[in-house]
Amino acid sequence: MGKIAPSILSADIGTLAEDIKMLDEGGADWIHVDVMDGHFVPNLTFGPNVVAAAKAVTDLPLDVHLMVEEPEKMINGFIEAGATAITVHAEATKNIHQVMQHIRSQNVSPGVVINPGTPVSFIEPVLSIIDMVLVMTVNPGFGGQAFIPEMLTKIKELDQYRSDHDLQFLIEVDGGINEETIQLCHDAGADVFVAGSNIFGAPSPADQITKLKKLVN
Repeated sequence: MGKIAPSILSADIGTLAEDIKMLDEGGADWIHVDVMDGHFVPNLTFGPNVVAAAKAVTDLPLDVHLMVEEPEKMINGFIEAGATAITVHAEATKNIHQVMQHIRSQNVSPGVVINPGTPVSFIEPVLSIIDMVLVMTVNPGFGGQAFIPEMLTKIKELDQYRSDHDLQFLIEVDGGINEETIQLCHDAGADVFVAGSNIFGAPSPADQITKLKKLVN
């Protein structure tokens, strides 16, 4: 079953609680929280307080994507705020294996993220100890970018690796997800689909969630 994880990067921060409730009632599977530090990527977004605010208004899993330098220094704050899963960029830390172990030790689901320019081989050493790989299908930092079609090959490679090694990690995709690209990613082997502007820019975000779910289930 494909999961839809709306990104609140595209929500109205002034009505965030209402927007999250709307996503919950509209059938979203997860809430995706993009955290940017202004260093690893040029944009600056949410801190643990936003995760805590989301936790207060929904029981949906909170999927926290850390686009930050030295994520080791920030992880505990997001764990304490109520993150269900934390994904960390392989490019952002020298200690990705240790970071994944630490997240798991706190009873939070660990995941690794790779940018468009990072090969699957770079993360093979941690694929047996994580719950999810997030494949960036745009270069991270800003919403509303166009999908990079070459990333479909990377999704297929991960799906093949998972099958060959009898692993259970999920494959998540983030960037440029719409009615067309979600099907391409699903067919390539992806399981979780992050959509921001496609959902929040629709006349009815709830109807758009339903439409996307039908395409991957």
